[in-house]
Amino acid sequence: MSENHQSKIVEALRLVVADSYALIAQTHLCHWNVRGPGFFALHQAFEAQYTELFTAVDEIAERVRALGALAPGGLDHLAKLAGMTELEEDATAEVMVQHLADCNQKIVDDLASARNIAAEAEDSETEDLMIARIQLHQKTIWMLKSFLGS
Repeated sequence: MSENHQSKIVEALRLVVADSYALIAQTHLCHWNVRGPGFFALHQAFEAQYTELFTAVDEIAERVRALGALAPGGLDHLAKLAGMTELEEDATAEVMVQHLADCNQKIVDDLASARNIAAEAEDSETEDLMIARIQLHQKTIWMLKSFLGS
Protein backbone atom coordinates (compact mmCIF):
# COMPACT_ATOMS: atom_id res chain seq x y z
CA MET A 1 0.00 0.00 0.00
CA SER A 2 1.29 3.45 -0.84
CA GLU A 3 2.29 5.82 1.93
CA ASN A 4 -0.39 8.27 0.74
CA HIS A 5 -3.14 5.62 0.95
CA GLN A 6 -1.93 4.48 4.35
CA SER A 7 -1.93 8.05 5.66
CA LYS A 8 -5.51 8.60 4.45
CA ILE A 9 -6.68 5.35 6.06
CA VAL A 10 -5.01 6.21 9.36
CA GLU A 11 -6.58 9.68 9.37
CA ALA A 12 -10.03 8.19 8.72
CA LEU A 13 -9.56 5.54 11.43
CA ARG A 14 -8.38 8.12 13.96
CA LEU A 15 -11.65 10.00 13.37
CA VAL A 16 -13.63 6.79 13.93
CA VAL A 17 -11.74 6.21 17.20
CA ALA A 18 -12.60 9.75 18.33
CA ASP A 19 -16.23 9.34 17.24
CA SER A 20 -16.48 6.11 19.16
CA TYR A 21 -15.09 7.63 22.36
CA ALA A 22 -17.45 10.59 22.05
CA LEU A 23 -20.37 8.21 21.60
CA ILE A 24 -19.26 6.12 24.59
CA ALA A 25 -19.31 9.27 26.73
CA GLN A 26 -22.69 10.42 25.41
CA THR A 27 -24.22 6.96 25.85
CA HIS A 28 -22.84 6.70 29.38
CA LEU A 29 -24.36 10.10 30.19
CA CYS A 30 -27.72 8.84 28.96
CA HIS A 31 -27.35 5.59 30.94
CA TRP A 32 -26.77 7.54 34.14
CA ASN A 33 -29.43 10.23 33.67
CA VAL A 34 -32.33 8.65 31.78
CA ARG A 35 -35.68 8.99 33.56
CA GLY A 36 -39.28 8.11 32.92
CA PRO A 37 -41.43 5.13 32.00
CA GLY A 38 -38.79 3.64 29.69
CA PHE A 39 -36.05 3.90 32.30
CA PHE A 40 -35.27 0.21 32.80
CA ALA A 41 -35.23 -0.70 29.11
CA LEU A 42 -33.18 2.36 28.11
CA HIS A 43 -30.80 2.07 31.07
CA GLN A 44 -29.97 -1.51 30.03
CA ALA A 45 -29.84 -0.73 26.32
CA PHE A 46 -27.45 2.19 26.86
CA GLU A 47 -25.19 0.01 29.01
CA ALA A 48 -25.07 -2.67 26.31
CA GLN A 49 -24.24 -0.01 23.71
CA TYR A 50 -21.38 1.66 25.58
CA THR A 51 -19.94 -1.70 26.62
CA GLU A 52 -19.89 -2.88 23.00
CA LEU A 53 -18.37 0.41 21.86
CA PHE A 54 -15.56 0.16 24.38
CA THR A 55 -14.49 -3.20 22.93
CA ALA A 56 -14.88 -1.94 19.36
CA VAL A 57 -12.81 1.20 19.85
CA ASP A 58 -9.93 -0.94 21.06
CA GLU A 59 -10.05 -3.01 17.88
CA ILE A 60 -10.10 0.10 15.69
CA ALA A 61 -7.24 1.74 17.60
CA GLU A 62 -5.23 -1.48 17.26
CA ARG A 63 -5.83 -1.36 13.50
CA VAL A 64 -4.33 2.14 13.51
CA ARG A 65 -1.30 0.72 15.32
CA ALA A 66 -1.06 -2.21 12.89
CA LEU A 67 -0.82 0.36 10.11
CA GLY A 68 2.22 1.86 11.84
CA ALA A 69 0.59 4.98 13.30
CA LEU A 70 -0.35 6.10 16.78
CA ALA A 71 -3.90 5.93 18.09
CA PRO A 72 -5.37 9.23 19.29
CA GLY A 73 -5.95 9.82 22.96
CA GLY A 74 -6.79 12.38 25.59
CA LEU A 75 -10.39 13.36 26.22
CA ASP A 76 -10.00 16.94 25.01
CA HIS A 77 -8.21 15.86 21.83
CA LEU A 78 -10.74 13.11 21.10
CA ALA A 79 -13.69 15.47 21.67
CA LYS A 80 -12.24 18.08 19.32
CA LEU A 81 -11.43 15.49 16.69
CA ALA A 82 -14.92 13.93 16.83
CA GLY A 83 -16.75 17.25 16.83
CA MET A 84 -19.97 15.76 18.22
CA THR A 85 -22.50 17.97 19.94
CA GLU A 86 -22.79 17.12 23.62
CA LEU A 87 -26.11 16.37 25.23
CA GLU A 88 -27.46 18.28 28.21
CA GLU A 89 -27.49 16.24 31.42
CA ASP A 90 -31.20 16.90 32.03
CA ALA A 91 -32.40 15.89 28.55
CA THR A 92 -35.59 13.87 28.29
CA ALA A 93 -35.44 10.20 27.37
CA GLU A 94 -36.76 10.99 23.89
CA VAL A 95 -34.14 13.71 23.33
CA MET A 96 -31.44 11.30 24.55
CA VAL A 97 -32.54 8.59 22.15
CA GLN A 98 -32.72 10.98 19.18
CA HIS A 99 -29.32 12.42 20.07
CA LEU A 100 -27.75 8.95 20.21
CA ALA A 101 -29.36 8.04 16.90
CA ASP A 102 -27.85 11.19 15.37
CA CYS A 103 -24.42 10.42 16.87
CA ASN A 104 -24.57 6.88 15.53
CA GLN A 105 -25.41 8.29 12.09
CA LYS A 106 -22.33 10.53 12.23
CA ILE A 107 -20.23 7.45 12.97
CA VAL A 108 -21.86 5.56 10.08
CA ASP A 109 -20.95 8.42 7.74
CA ASP A 110 -17.34 8.48 8.97
CA LEU A 111 -17.11 4.68 8.87
CA ALA A 112 -18.37 4.71 5.27
CA SER A 113 -15.70 7.25 4.37
CA ALA A 114 -13.02 5.08 6.01
CA ARG A 115 -14.41 2.01 4.22
CA ASN A 116 -14.23 3.75 0.86
CA ILE A 117 -10.67 4.95 1.46
CA ALA A 118 -9.65 1.43 2.48
CA ALA A 119 -11.33 -0.05 -0.60
CA GLU A 120 -9.48 2.37 -2.86
CA ALA A 121 -6.22 1.36 -1.19
CA GLU A 122 -7.11 -2.34 -1.47
CA ASP A 123 -6.87 -2.67 2.32
CA SER A 124 -9.51 -5.37 2.70
CA GLU A 125 -8.81 -5.85 6.41
CA THR A 126 -9.70 -2.25 7.26
CA GLU A 127 -12.56 -2.30 4.77
CA ASP A 128 -14.01 -5.42 6.43
CA LEU A 129 -13.70 -3.89 9.90
CA MET A 130 -15.50 -0.74 8.75
CA ILE A 131 -18.30 -2.75 7.10
CA ALA A 132 -18.91 -4.70 10.31
CA ARG A 133 -19.02 -1.47 12.35
CA ILE A 134 -21.42 0.15 9.86
CA GLN A 135 -23.78 -2.81 10.19
CA LEU A 136 -23.75 -2.61 13.97
CA HIS A 137 -24.35 1.16 14.07
CA GLN A 138 -27.14 0.91 11.49
CA LYS A 139 -28.83 -1.70 13.69
CA THR A 140 -28.41 0.58 16.71
CA ILE A 141 -29.99 3.48 14.79
CA TRP A 142 -32.92 1.27 13.82
CA MET A 143 -33.45 0.22 17.44
CA LEU A 144 -33.22 3.80 18.76
CA LYS A 145 -35.61 5.10 16.12
CA SER A 146 -37.99 2.22 16.81
CA PHE A 147 -38.14 3.38 20.43
CA LEU A 148 -39.17 6.81 19.15
CA GLY A 149 -41.80 5.27 16.89
CA SER A 150 -40.13 6.45 13.70
